Formats: sequence, C-alpha cells, structure tokens
Amino acid sequence: MISASSSLQIRGLIYFPSNVQTDLHISSCGTQEKMMEEIPPSSHSMDADALQKLIHLLKATDDPLIQEQALIALSNSATFSVNQDIIGNLGGLSVIGGMLLDCAPAVKEKALNALNNLSMNIKNQEEIQVYIMQVCKNIESAPLNSDLQLAGLRLLTNMSVTNAYHYKMINKIPCFLHLLSEGSERTQIQVLKVLVNLSANPATTRHFLKAQVPSLLSFFDNCINRDILLRALVFAANLKKNVNNEDGITTEDEYSEDSVFSMLCRDSAAFAQKLASLLHHPDTDVKEQVVRILTQ
Repeated sequence: MISASSSLQIRGLIYFPSNVQTDLHISSCGTQEKMMEEIPPSSHSMDADALQKLIHLLKATDDPLIQEQALIALSNSATFSVNQDIIGNLGGLSVIGGMLLDCAPAVKEKALNALNNLSMNIKNQEEIQVYIMQVCKNIESAPLNSDLQLAGLRLLTNMSVTNAYHYKMINKIPCFLHLLSEGSERTQIQVLKVLVNLSANPATTRHFLKAQVPSLLSFFDNCINRDILLRALVFAANLKKNVNNEDGITTEDEYSEDSVFSMLCRDSAAFAQKLASLLHHPDTDVKEQVVRILTQ
C-alpha cells in the first residue's frame, strides 16, 4: 500500500533480467572461454575470486555477447547483499559504469540492471551517483519504451529514494514528463516512481511547476490504470504540499497556462472536477490521496 505521507518516496526493487542465465558458456576459444567456464553455475555460490574473474573479463573483452553474459552473472550475484559489498570493494562499480558510454544498447541495458541491483547498497550509491548524468542521457536517447530506457528508469528510482542526488536529475524533469505523456503504461509506471521521489523534495518543486505537460490532467481519471493513477495522485499531492509550505513559489506570472502549476495549483475547475469524481473511486488508497490533495 502506498502511504499517504507527503514525503512518500518509492524504492526500486532488485531486478532479475528476463533472460536470467547462471549456466554460462561461451563458444569462443581462448582465455575468455576458460575464465567463463570457471564461474560457478549458480550466482549465489560465487565467491570473491569468481566475482573478480567476471570483473576482469569485462575489462579484457570487447565482445558484446561475452560482456552481456558477464554482466548478467554480476547482476544475478548482486541480488545478494554480501556480493554487493564484494563487487564494490573489488572495483566492479567503475568497470560496470564504464560500459554505459560506448557499448552496444543491449550491453548498456545489462550494465544498468547490474548497477540497479548494486545500488541497493547505500555505500555503492556513493560511487554509482557519478554515472547519473550518463544514465539520464541513455534514457533520453534510447528508443521510447525500450528495455534500455526502462533499465535506466529503474536505476534512477533507486538513486532518487533519498534527496542526496536529486540535483543531478533536476534538469531532466522535462524528459521524464515527456516519457509520462508519450510512454506505454509500463514506462509511465516506472517514470512515475522517479517523479514521486523527486517531487517529495521541495527543492525540485519550482522545476516541476514550470514544466509544460498538456496531457497531465488525463492521468486523473477513473479509467486509468490504478498503479498509474495512484502514483500520479501522490505526485500531485507532493507538489501541492510543497507549494503551500514554500513562500514565494506561487508568483503566478512566471507560469504559463500549460504549466503544471496552472493545471494543479491555480484555481483549476477541470482538476477539481477530476478530483471530485475520484472521491468515488473503489480503491481506498486512491481516495486517501484525493483527500490529501483537497485538504492542503
């Protein structure tokens, strides 16, 4: 259940790739094949030596197929907290992060999946945060609704749970809102997790209010997917709370008619009608968030 707290933030989940592989085998000959064959068949049984070999393999090969398999193995192993520490201590974060720049899209996606699992460790986040801008670039340049785009959004969800790294994402708020408007339901849910986390931070409020999202009101409708609707309401409630608590943030002249401010915070009959209708929604969590907006 999503809390009604105004500071609600959504934590990401450990990600298991759909093509999980633990029985690794590379058909190419030579040193790389031998190194891969030495890796334990089960990710939970990997020790520091096996993880070190995977990291070394990533540094040693330019073959995207081998890179993908090594990253899948590291991603799977990183679902265990002890391995998150080991990979971080072995310098694996910088090796994986370095694959976000020039590698093939499928390799970047696997690297993002691995970093997502590794980011469940707060210490690891301190190193992963240096790649946030590159992650944002990958999200922006990736095909709409692609696995690469979704992998980047999952990582940003984890990295935005606290306010520590929000300043690195603020300039990409228009990109996130564009994905909300144009993306599939799967993309909308994932980007809303990021938006909810960012909107809980008062420092981001003005950036959101200035943004233009003509389709925003369409998300506050009884026929909308419940997971999308609920997160959209939490997002709006966070912004309303921050507006009411911040002096000088509602200088109306600086906001256009198509801005988020005009739709959610200015006297908007359309938004008020949407909320009134949602008071009859069958979901209790939805109604709680509607009441939260109306009483602020």
